[in-house]
Amino acid sequence: MWLYLVALVGLWTLLRFFRERQVVSHLQDKYVFITGCDSGFGNLLARQLDRRGMRVMAACLMEKGAEELRNKTSDRLETVILDVTKTESIVAATQWVKERVGDRGLWGLVNNAGISIPLGPNEWMKKQDFASVLDVNLLGMIEVTLSMLPLVRKARGRVVNVSSVMGRVSLFGGGYCISKYGVEAFSDSLRRELSYFGVKVAIIEPGGFKTCVTSSDRLSSNTKMIWDKASSEVKEIYGEKFLLFYLKNLNELDQKCNKDLSVVTDCMEHALTACHPRTRYSAGWDAKFFFLPLSYLPTFLVDALLYWTSMKPEKAL
Repeated sequence: MWLYLVALVGLWTLLRFFRERQVVSHLQDKYVFITGCDSGFGNLLARQLDRRGMRVMAACLMEKGAEELRNKTSDRLETVILDVTKTESIVAATQWVKERVGDRGLWGLVNNAGISIPLGPNEWMKKQDFASVLDVNLLGMIEVTLSMLPLVRKARGRVVNVSSVMGRVSLFGGGYCISKYGVEAFSDSLRRELSYFGVKVAIIEPGGFKTCVTSSDRLSSNTKMIWDKASSEVKEIYGEKFLLFYLKNLNELDQKCNKDLSVVTDCMEHALTACHPRTRYSAGWDAKFFFLPLSYLPTFLVDALLYWTSMKPEKAL
């Protein structure tokens, strides 16, 4: 009995290994549009796909980021300035892409642009603090996708949405975790709808990675700013000791983050180039062996585990 089970698992593993290594043909003719290429995952992915010979269209927020990216890549790569929170900017970028891809359509759309701050306990924040993150991470992603979909459908291509393990287990307040839960929901509904047209949708769920937009110094300074803007009542309830406790936990989380961003961009590349991409990619050992299993546990167990493994405020000093 056990021998048959082992043989079945082994056969399934070999089949999956074979399927996942089948690559789409004529990659050099495929156009890929990536948002958030100033730095981090988007910047590295743009350079990675360019080295592979694909036609990369990289969207950056600032001209400085676009210029630096062009200097590191071939003449095939083109850049455009895009603010995903502004409809007119998205419309202009879509027209720019349409002029370049023509009747071939857009093979890959990678929704990578995102921000993590403001970040902190929910009670310290105002509505606008939540909205500023949702506008980029969720609503901006949705509008870019809806605008580009006709081009992706024409190519029977791919949509790759960057979520997070925080879209499975929410560890802190603010708009970031909320936005990533939204990315998961939007991607699931989009995948089922577009399957009728031969379009595949993949979700990338990175664990903790050290990028310039998530450095501990930036997170700490932002949290302090949120604290400074909080009401006197909130400050009295939480106290300076809780602030120090929160900042120390942020610093400890940052120290555990992976510096190898290629772990994530390799998942993105596979989602764009494999004949049989996965629906979800858990990038990083923490994502695979901690957050993913944690997300399947009963809620009361997750709450208890996170409570007892986190440091208590009174021990922060």
